[in-house]
Amino acid sequence: MTKTTQNIRYSSFFNARLTSTISIALVLFILGLIALIGIMASEISMYVKENIGFSLVLKDNLKENEITRIKQQLEKTKFVKSVTYLSKEQALKELTDELGENPEEFLGFNPLQASLEVKLNASYANTDSLKWIEKKLNSYSGISDIAYRKDLIQLVNENVKRIGAILLLLAGILMIISFALISNTIRLSAYSKRFLIHTMKLVGATPAFIRKPFIITNIINGIVASVFAIGMLTGCIYYLSSAVENFNILMSLDYLLSVYLIVIILGILLTAVSAYFAVNKYIRMNQDDLYYV
Repeated sequence: MTKTTQNIRYSSFFNARLTSTISIALVLFILGLIALIGIMASEISMYVKENIGFSLVLKDNLKENEITRIKQQLEKTKFVKSVTYLSKEQALKELTDELGENPEEFLGFNPLQASLEVKLNASYANTDSLKWIEKKLNSYSGISDIAYRKDLIQLVNENVKRIGAILLLLAGILMIISFALISNTIRLSAYSKRFLIHTMKLVGATPAFIRKPFIITNIINGIVASVFAIGMLTGCIYYLSSAVENFNILMSLDYLLSVYLIVIILGILLTAVSAYFAVNKYIRMNQDDLYYV
C-alpha cells in the first residue's frame, strides 16, 4: 500500500469519526438543552409559588405581644416559608403609593388593618393543601379575615403541570430520535467493517470479543461528543447569564453540573447500546447476506 493510499484512508477514517462525533454532540446538546429548560421551568414555578401567599388580616384590638405570638407560631409550621408583619401605617403608605393619593385625608381615619403576609413553601402551594391550610389559619383567634388568590394559585399549578407534560413528551420524542440518529451513525461505521466482523467469526472469535472494540471506540466517541455538547451548553448559559437579569436564581451550579453529568451518561449509554445492536446485526448475518445489505 502506497503512502498516498494510506493518507487517503486515514483521512476518510478521520472524517467519518469527526462527522459521527459532531452528529452525536448535536443530539446530546439538544437533550441537554431540554434538561436545562425543564430545570428553569421548575425553578420559575417554585419562585412563583413561593411568592403567592396569604394575607392574614388582624383584629384591631390585638396587642403587640399577641401579634408576635401568632407570627412565631406560623413560622414554626411546616407549610410556611416566611411571615412578614405589615402595620396599618405601612399598609396605608403602600396603598397611597399605588393610588397616588392618601385615603386618610378625605376619610379622616385609616381604613386599613394590620396584617401578616404569609409566604408558603412551594410544595404546599397547591389546591389540596390550601384547603386545610386555610382551615388551620382560621383557627387562630387574632385573625379577622384571610385573603389569597385562589384562582392564581390554581392557574399556576395547571400551567406547571401542562409545561411539565409537554417537556416530558418532548424529551421522550427526542430520546427516540436521538437513539435512531446515533444508531444510524454507528451502524454506518459497523457496515464498513462487516466483512472484518465475519472474518473474526471464522477464526473463532466470540460475539462478546467482536463487540468489545466497537463498543469501547464508540463510548470514547460518545465522551468526546459529550464534551463538545457541554461546551455548547456552557456557551448558551454564559449568553443567558449576561442577557437575563438574576439568571443565577434559575440555574445554580449544582443543577448545571447535574445536566453536564446527564449529558455524559447519555453520551456513554446511547453510543454503547447503539454499538451493541449495530454489531450484533452483522454478527448474526451469513456471508452471502453481507453483500446485499
